[in-house]
Amino acid sequence: MLFPEGQVRVWLYTEPTDMRKSYTGLSTLVRNELKDNPLSGDVFVFVNRRRNLMKALYFDRTGYAIWSKKLAQGQFVYRTRGDTKQTLSLNELRCLVDGIEISNAKRYKRFTLPART
Repeated sequence: MLFPEGQVRVWLYTEPTDMRKSYTGLSTLVRNELKDNPLSGDVFVFVNRRRNLMKALYFDRTGYAIWSKKLAQGQFVYRTRGDTKQTLSLNELRCLVDGIEISNAKRYKRFTLPART
């Protein structure tokens, strides 16, 4: 999985997404539904209704990039908090992609850099 370097923010769109959308459709979804800038360098993650297909859209200084994964079996498991947009860390995204549910995992205190504003 290739993602931009440095401190990147990851946003999960929790509503089911039509996976026929490509660069233009997903960037329009980011702009209109998530009320965010698709050129920000943030990673925007979309999952279909059956939760077996995922796409991640990001802008890497020279153009849009899309990463996608289709599961042979099973589903991507995530808990929604009622929002249509929720933030994930890169580690949470890796767990989501690998099929690890982290909602019941015990987290120990670690140093983190302050969040970007």
